[in-house]
Amino acid sequence: MRRAQGEPVAGPGGGVVRGPLAHSPVVGVCGFSGSGKTTLVEALVPRLARRGLAVAVVKHDAHGLTMDNPGKDSDRFFQAGATVVVHDPGQVVRRTHRAPGNEVLLAAVPDLLRDHDIVLVEGHKHTPLPLRLWLLGADGGGAPPEAGAFAATLTRDEDRPARAEDLIAAHLVACQAAQPLCAGLLIGGRSCRMGRPKQLLRSGGTSWAESVHAALFAHTPDVCLLGDGPSPAVLADLPRLPDVPGIRGPIAGMISALRWRPGAAWVFAACDMPLLDAAAVDWLLAQRKPGDWAVLPRSPGVERAEPLCAWYDPRMERLLERCDRPQAVVGESHVRLVDLPAKLADCWLGFNSPDQCEGRGVLDEPLD
Repeated sequence: MRRAQGEPVAGPGGGVVRGPLAHSPVVGVCGFSGSGKTTLVEALVPRLARRGLAVAVVKHDAHGLTMDNPGKDSDRFFQAGATVVVHDPGQVVRRTHRAPGNEVLLAAVPDLLRDHDIVLVEGHKHTPLPLRLWLLGADGGGAPPEAGAFAATLTRDEDRPARAEDLIAAHLVACQAAQPLCAGLLIGGRSCRMGRPKQLLRSGGTSWAESVHAALFAHTPDVCLLGDGPSPAVLADLPRLPDVPGIRGPIAGMISALRWRPGAAWVFAACDMPLLDAAAVDWLLAQRKPGDWAVLPRSPGVERAEPLCAWYDPRMERLLERCDRPQAVVGESHVRLVDLPAKLADCWLGFNSPDQCEGRGVLDEPLD
Protein backbone atom coordinates (compact mmCIF):
# COMPACT_ATOMS: atom_id res chain seq x y z
CA MET A 1 0.00 0.00 0.00
CA ARG A 2 1.38 3.41 -0.98
CA ARG A 3 1.36 5.93 1.87
CA ALA A 4 0.92 9.65 1.52
CA GLN A 5 4.06 11.74 1.63
CA GLY A 6 5.06 12.51 5.21
CA GLU A 7 2.62 10.02 6.75
CA PRO A 8 4.01 8.69 10.07
CA VAL A 9 5.78 5.38 9.72
CA ALA A 10 7.11 2.95 12.29
CA GLY A 11 10.75 2.93 11.32
CA PRO A 12 12.68 -0.34 11.56
CA GLY A 13 15.07 1.44 13.88
CA GLY A 14 13.94 4.39 15.93
CA GLY A 15 10.22 4.39 16.62
CA VAL A 16 7.69 6.46 14.73
CA VAL A 17 9.14 8.75 12.07
CA ARG A 18 6.97 11.69 11.10
CA GLY A 19 7.00 14.54 8.66
CA PRO A 20 9.45 14.96 5.78
CA LEU A 21 11.79 12.20 6.98
CA ALA A 22 9.18 9.41 6.83
CA HIS A 23 10.15 6.87 4.13
CA SER A 24 13.29 8.88 3.40
CA PRO A 25 16.70 7.41 2.54
CA VAL A 26 18.20 8.63 5.81
CA VAL A 27 20.35 6.31 7.91
CA GLY A 28 21.55 6.95 11.44
CA VAL A 29 24.93 5.52 12.47
CA CYS A 30 24.83 5.63 16.25
CA GLY A 31 26.93 4.52 19.19
CA PHE A 32 28.90 5.81 22.14
CA SER A 33 32.19 7.64 21.70
CA GLY A 34 34.88 5.30 20.42
CA SER A 35 32.45 2.78 18.94
CA GLY A 36 33.68 3.36 15.38
CA LYS A 37 30.96 5.58 13.91
CA THR A 38 33.32 7.76 11.88
CA THR A 39 35.29 4.75 10.66
CA LEU A 40 32.11 3.07 9.43
CA VAL A 41 30.76 6.18 7.72
CA GLU A 42 34.13 6.74 6.04
CA ALA A 43 34.05 3.17 4.73
CA LEU A 44 30.43 3.38 3.58
CA VAL A 45 30.79 6.51 1.44
CA PRO A 46 32.95 4.95 -1.33
CA ARG A 47 30.98 1.69 -1.19
CA LEU A 48 27.71 3.54 -1.79
CA ALA A 49 29.30 5.77 -4.41
CA ARG A 50 30.32 2.65 -6.36
CA ARG A 51 26.62 1.80 -6.49
CA GLY A 52 26.04 5.07 -8.32
CA LEU A 53 24.65 6.86 -5.27
CA ALA A 54 25.22 10.48 -4.33
CA VAL A 55 26.00 10.46 -0.61
CA ALA A 56 25.71 13.22 1.99
CA VAL A 57 26.80 13.04 5.63
CA VAL A 58 25.41 14.94 8.62
CA LYS A 59 27.58 14.76 11.73
CA HIS A 60 26.59 15.62 15.28
CA ASP A 61 29.57 16.80 17.32
CA ALA A 62 28.76 17.23 20.99
CA HIS A 63 32.17 18.76 21.72
CA GLY A 64 31.90 21.78 19.45
CA LEU A 65 33.28 22.51 15.99
CA THR A 66 36.22 24.59 14.85
CA MET A 67 35.33 25.66 11.33
CA ASP A 68 37.36 28.84 10.99
CA ASN A 69 40.28 30.70 12.48
CA PRO A 70 39.19 33.36 14.99
CA GLY A 71 39.74 36.81 13.56
CA LYS A 72 39.61 35.75 9.91
CA ASP A 73 37.22 37.70 7.70
CA SER A 74 34.77 34.82 7.35
CA ASP A 75 34.76 34.18 11.12
CA ARG A 76 34.11 37.86 11.80
CA PHE A 77 31.12 37.77 9.46
CA PHE A 78 29.79 34.69 11.28
CA GLN A 79 30.32 36.17 14.74
CA ALA A 80 28.41 39.25 13.57
CA GLY A 81 25.39 37.02 12.95
CA ALA A 82 25.57 36.19 9.24
CA THR A 83 25.33 32.88 7.44
CA VAL A 84 28.66 32.58 5.65
CA VAL A 85 29.58 30.70 2.48
CA VAL A 86 33.31 30.30 1.83
CA HIS A 87 34.66 28.65 -1.29
CA ASP A 88 37.91 27.88 -3.03
CA PRO A 89 38.57 25.95 -6.26
CA GLY A 90 38.07 22.60 -4.52
CA GLN A 91 35.30 23.05 -1.98
CA VAL A 92 32.41 25.14 -0.68
CA VAL A 93 31.65 25.51 3.04
CA ARG A 94 28.39 26.94 4.35
CA ARG A 95 28.40 28.02 8.01
CA THR A 96 25.06 28.74 9.67
CA HIS A 97 23.90 29.47 13.19
CA ARG A 98 22.36 26.61 15.12
CA ALA A 99 18.61 26.20 15.55
CA PRO A 100 17.29 24.64 18.78
CA GLY A 101 16.81 20.89 19.24
CA ASN A 102 16.71 18.69 16.14
CA GLU A 103 15.61 21.52 13.87
CA VAL A 104 19.06 21.64 12.28
CA LEU A 105 18.73 18.02 11.18
CA LEU A 106 15.13 18.43 10.05
CA ALA A 107 16.06 21.49 8.01
CA ALA A 108 19.27 20.13 6.51
CA VAL A 109 18.20 16.64 5.46
CA PRO A 110 15.26 17.46 3.13
CA ASP A 111 17.42 19.99 1.30
CA LEU A 112 20.28 17.50 0.98
CA LEU A 113 17.87 14.92 -0.43
CA ARG A 114 17.06 17.23 -3.34
CA ASP A 115 20.37 16.24 -4.93
CA HIS A 116 21.59 13.23 -2.94
CA ASP A 117 20.35 9.64 -2.91
CA ILE A 118 21.14 9.00 0.74
CA VAL A 119 22.04 10.93 3.87
CA LEU A 120 24.15 9.24 6.53
CA VAL A 121 23.66 10.78 9.96
CA GLU A 122 26.47 10.19 12.43
CA GLY A 123 25.24 10.47 16.00
CA HIS A 124 21.72 11.68 16.85
CA LYS A 125 21.00 8.49 18.77
CA HIS A 126 17.86 10.02 20.28
CA THR A 127 16.45 11.18 16.92
CA PRO A 128 13.85 8.92 15.24
CA LEU A 129 15.12 8.14 11.74
CA PRO A 130 13.80 5.68 9.13
CA LEU A 131 16.82 3.37 9.60
CA ARG A 132 19.21 3.41 12.56
CA LEU A 133 22.23 1.22 13.23
CA TRP A 134 23.84 0.81 16.67
CA LEU A 135 27.57 0.18 16.92
CA LEU A 136 28.85 -1.68 19.95
CA GLY A 137 31.90 -0.20 21.64
CA ALA A 138 34.84 -2.00 23.21
CA ASP A 139 32.86 -2.54 26.41
CA GLY A 140 30.00 -4.14 24.47
CA GLY A 141 27.50 -1.63 25.79
CA GLY A 142 24.17 -1.57 23.99
CA ALA A 143 21.97 1.40 23.22
CA PRO A 144 20.35 3.19 26.17
CA PRO A 145 16.66 2.26 26.53
CA GLU A 146 15.53 5.85 26.06
CA ALA A 147 17.13 5.93 22.59
CA GLY A 148 14.47 3.57 21.25
CA ALA A 149 14.79 0.65 18.86
CA PHE A 150 17.49 0.11 16.25
CA ALA A 151 17.27 -1.90 13.04
CA ALA A 152 20.51 -3.73 13.78
CA THR A 153 23.36 -3.87 16.27
CA LEU A 154 26.79 -4.15 14.69
CA THR A 155 29.50 -5.86 16.72
CA ARG A 156 33.19 -5.05 16.55
CA ASP A 157 34.24 -8.46 15.23
CA GLU A 158 32.01 -8.53 12.14
CA ASP A 159 32.44 -6.91 8.72
CA ARG A 160 30.55 -3.77 9.61
CA PRO A 161 30.80 -2.01 6.22
CA ALA A 162 29.49 -5.05 4.34
CA ARG A 163 26.57 -5.62 6.70
CA ALA A 164 25.67 -1.93 6.87
CA GLU A 165 25.82 -1.67 3.07
CA ASP A 166 23.39 -4.58 2.72
CA LEU A 167 20.97 -3.03 5.23
CA ILE A 168 21.17 0.34 3.50
CA ALA A 169 20.67 -1.18 0.04
CA ALA A 170 17.48 -2.90 1.20
CA HIS A 171 16.29 0.32 2.83
CA LEU A 172 16.81 2.29 -0.39
CA VAL A 173 14.73 -0.20 -2.37
CA ALA A 174 11.95 0.09 0.22
CA CYS A 175 12.12 3.90 0.10
CA GLN A 176 11.78 3.91 -3.67
CA ALA A 177 8.81 1.51 -3.50
CA ALA A 178 7.07 3.77 -0.98
CA GLN A 179 7.72 6.95 -2.97
CA PRO A 180 4.50 8.67 -4.10
CA LEU A 181 3.92 8.32 -7.84
CA CYS A 182 2.11 10.83 -10.04
CA ALA A 183 1.60 11.04 -13.79
CA GLY A 184 1.46 14.01 -16.10
CA LEU A 185 -0.40 13.94 -19.43
CA LEU A 186 1.00 16.63 -21.72
CA ILE A 187 -1.67 18.27 -23.88
CA GLY A 188 -0.24 21.72 -24.50
CA GLY A 189 1.24 21.27 -27.97
CA ARG A 190 0.51 23.81 -30.68
CA SER A 191 1.19 21.52 -33.66
CA CYS A 192 -1.25 21.99 -36.56
CA ARG A 193 0.02 19.15 -38.73
CA MET A 194 -2.91 16.91 -37.77
CA GLY A 195 -5.51 19.58 -38.51
CA ARG A 196 -6.91 19.38 -34.98
CA PRO A 197 -5.56 18.91 -31.43
CA LYS A 198 -3.91 15.50 -31.25
CA GLN A 199 -5.37 14.68 -27.85
CA LEU A 200 -8.88 14.81 -29.36
CA LEU A 201 -8.16 12.39 -32.21
CA ARG A 202 -9.90 9.06 -31.78
CA SER A 203 -8.81 5.46 -32.12
CA GLY A 204 -11.14 2.55 -31.39
CA GLY A 205 -13.82 4.99 -30.27
CA THR A 206 -11.55 6.54 -27.63
CA SER A 207 -9.60 9.78 -27.80
CA TRP A 208 -5.83 9.57 -27.80
CA ALA A 209 -5.74 11.47 -24.51
CA GLU A 210 -8.11 8.96 -22.89
CA SER A 211 -5.96 6.05 -24.06
CA VAL A 212 -2.80 7.53 -22.58
CA HIS A 213 -4.67 8.42 -19.39
CA ALA A 214 -5.87 4.83 -19.00
CA ALA A 215 -2.31 3.51 -19.27
CA LEU A 216 -1.14 5.94 -16.59
CA PHE A 217 -4.17 5.58 -14.32
CA ALA A 218 -3.56 1.84 -14.07
CA HIS A 219 -0.52 2.69 -11.92
CA THR A 220 -1.52 5.85 -10.08
CA PRO A 221 -4.80 7.71 -9.48
CA ASP A 222 -2.83 10.97 -9.36
CA VAL A 223 -2.90 11.91 -13.04
CA CYS A 224 -2.73 15.58 -14.02
CA LEU A 225 -3.14 17.45 -17.28
CA LEU A 226 -0.12 19.55 -18.19
CA GLY A 227 -0.60 22.42 -20.62
CA ASP A 228 -3.53 24.55 -21.72
CA GLY A 229 -4.74 22.56 -24.72
CA PRO A 230 -8.36 21.36 -24.95
CA SER A 231 -9.13 18.07 -23.25
CA PRO A 232 -11.83 15.45 -23.87
CA ALA A 233 -14.91 16.03 -21.74
CA VAL A 234 -14.34 12.76 -19.87
CA LEU A 235 -11.02 14.12 -18.55
CA ALA A 236 -12.31 17.59 -17.70
CA ASP A 237 -12.25 16.96 -13.94
CA LEU A 238 -8.57 16.06 -13.80
CA PRO A 239 -6.29 18.58 -12.09
CA ARG A 240 -4.67 20.85 -14.66
CA LEU A 241 -1.33 22.44 -13.82
CA PRO A 242 -0.26 25.67 -15.51
CA ASP A 243 3.08 25.84 -17.29
CA VAL A 244 6.00 27.52 -15.55
CA PRO A 245 6.08 31.12 -16.85
CA GLY A 246 8.84 32.04 -19.25
CA ILE A 247 9.53 28.47 -20.42
CA ARG A 248 8.25 26.91 -23.63
CA GLY A 249 7.59 23.31 -24.55
CA PRO A 250 6.80 20.22 -22.48
CA ILE A 251 9.54 20.95 -19.98
CA ALA A 252 7.44 23.86 -18.64
CA GLY A 253 4.72 21.44 -17.56
CA MET A 254 7.20 18.92 -16.20
CA ILE A 255 8.87 21.46 -13.92
CA SER A 256 5.46 22.71 -12.80
CA ALA A 257 4.46 19.17 -11.81
CA LEU A 258 7.65 18.50 -9.84
CA ARG A 259 7.12 21.74 -7.92
CA TRP A 260 3.45 20.95 -7.30
CA ARG A 261 4.15 17.65 -5.54
CA PRO A 262 7.58 17.84 -3.89
CA GLY A 263 8.82 14.39 -3.01
CA ALA A 264 6.75 12.59 -5.65
CA ALA A 265 8.12 10.79 -8.69
CA TRP A 266 6.44 11.31 -12.05
CA VAL A 267 5.78 9.53 -15.31
CA PHE A 268 5.36 12.14 -18.04
CA ALA A 269 3.63 11.05 -21.24
CA ALA A 270 2.58 12.91 -24.37
CA CYS A 271 -0.96 12.83 -25.75
CA ASP A 272 0.26 11.64 -29.17
CA MET A 273 1.19 8.14 -27.94
CA PRO A 274 -2.11 6.26 -28.51
CA LEU A 275 -0.43 2.83 -28.50
CA LEU A 276 0.82 3.24 -24.93
CA ASP A 277 -0.70 0.71 -22.55
CA ALA A 278 -0.54 -0.28 -18.89
CA ALA A 279 1.92 -3.11 -19.56
CA ALA A 280 4.38 -0.64 -21.07
CA VAL A 281 4.17 1.65 -18.05
CA ASP A 282 4.57 -1.37 -15.78
CA TRP A 283 7.77 -2.30 -17.61
CA LEU A 284 9.06 1.27 -17.28
CA LEU A 285 8.49 1.37 -13.53
CA ALA A 286 10.19 -2.00 -13.11
CA GLN A 287 13.42 -0.52 -14.50
CA ARG A 288 13.89 1.87 -11.57
CA LYS A 289 16.66 1.28 -9.09
CA PRO A 290 18.25 3.35 -6.30
CA GLY A 291 20.55 5.97 -7.77
CA ASP A 292 18.31 6.61 -10.79
CA TRP A 293 16.90 10.10 -11.04
CA ALA A 294 15.37 9.46 -14.44
CA VAL A 295 14.78 6.37 -16.58
CA LEU A 296 14.46 7.10 -20.30
CA PRO A 297 13.53 4.29 -22.72
CA ARG A 298 15.38 3.85 -25.99
CA SER A 299 13.96 1.99 -28.99
CA PRO A 300 15.98 -0.91 -30.44
CA GLY A 301 18.57 0.30 -32.92
CA VAL A 302 17.91 3.96 -32.10
CA GLU A 303 20.45 6.06 -30.20
CA ARG A 304 17.99 8.79 -29.28
CA ALA A 305 16.24 8.25 -25.94
CA GLU A 306 12.57 8.95 -25.33
CA PRO A 307 12.20 11.67 -22.66
CA LEU A 308 8.41 11.27 -22.62
CA CYS A 309 6.70 8.27 -21.18
CA ALA A 310 9.75 8.23 -18.96
CA TRP A 311 10.14 8.13 -15.18
CA TYR A 312 11.47 11.14 -13.25
CA ASP A 313 12.54 11.23 -9.60
CA PRO A 314 11.86 14.47 -7.69
CA ARG A 315 15.62 15.09 -7.66
CA MET A 316 15.31 15.95 -11.35
CA GLU A 317 13.66 19.29 -10.64
CA ARG A 318 16.89 21.27 -10.35
CA LEU A 319 18.37 19.63 -13.43
CA LEU A 320 15.28 20.25 -15.56
CA GLU A 321 15.31 23.90 -14.51
CA ARG A 322 18.67 24.22 -16.27
CA CYS A 323 17.44 22.60 -19.50
CA ASP A 324 15.51 24.03 -22.44
CA ARG A 325 13.98 20.71 -23.50
CA PRO A 326 13.55 17.24 -21.96
CA GLN A 327 16.07 15.65 -24.35
CA ALA A 328 18.80 17.80 -22.80
CA VAL A 329 18.94 15.60 -19.69
CA VAL A 330 20.45 12.72 -21.69
CA GLY A 331 24.04 12.19 -20.62
CA GLU A 332 23.58 13.77 -17.21
CA SER A 333 24.61 11.91 -14.08
CA HIS A 334 21.87 9.65 -12.64
CA VAL A 335 19.89 9.72 -15.92
CA ARG A 336 19.81 6.13 -17.18
CA LEU A 337 18.86 4.97 -20.66
CA VAL A 338 17.21 1.56 -20.93
CA ASP A 339 16.63 -0.38 -24.14
CA LEU A 340 13.02 -1.17 -24.92
CA PRO A 341 12.09 -4.78 -25.59
CA ALA A 342 11.01 -5.15 -29.22
CA LYS A 343 7.48 -6.17 -28.25
CA LEU A 344 6.93 -2.82 -26.48
CA ALA A 345 8.71 -0.50 -28.90
CA ASP A 346 5.51 0.62 -30.66
CA CYS A 347 4.07 1.82 -27.34
CA TRP A 348 6.54 4.71 -27.40
CA LEU A 349 5.69 5.86 -30.92
CA GLY A 350 4.60 9.48 -31.11
CA PHE A 351 2.39 10.36 -34.09
CA ASN A 352 2.98 13.90 -35.31
CA SER A 353 1.73 13.85 -38.90
CA PRO A 354 -0.94 12.15 -41.01
CA ASP A 355 1.73 10.21 -42.90
CA GLN A 356 2.98 8.62 -39.68
CA CYS A 357 -0.55 7.45 -38.85
CA GLU A 358 -1.14 5.75 -42.17
CA GLY A 359 -1.52 2.00 -41.82
CA ARG A 360 -1.09 2.07 -38.05
CA GLY A 361 -4.74 1.77 -37.09
CA VAL A 362 -4.57 4.74 -34.74
CA LEU A 363 -7.29 6.86 -36.41
CA ASP A 364 -11.01 6.11 -36.60
CA GLU A 365 -11.49 8.46 -39.54
CA PRO A 366 -9.24 10.13 -42.09
CA LEU A 367 -7.82 13.52 -41.22
CA ASP A 368 -9.09 16.53 -43.11
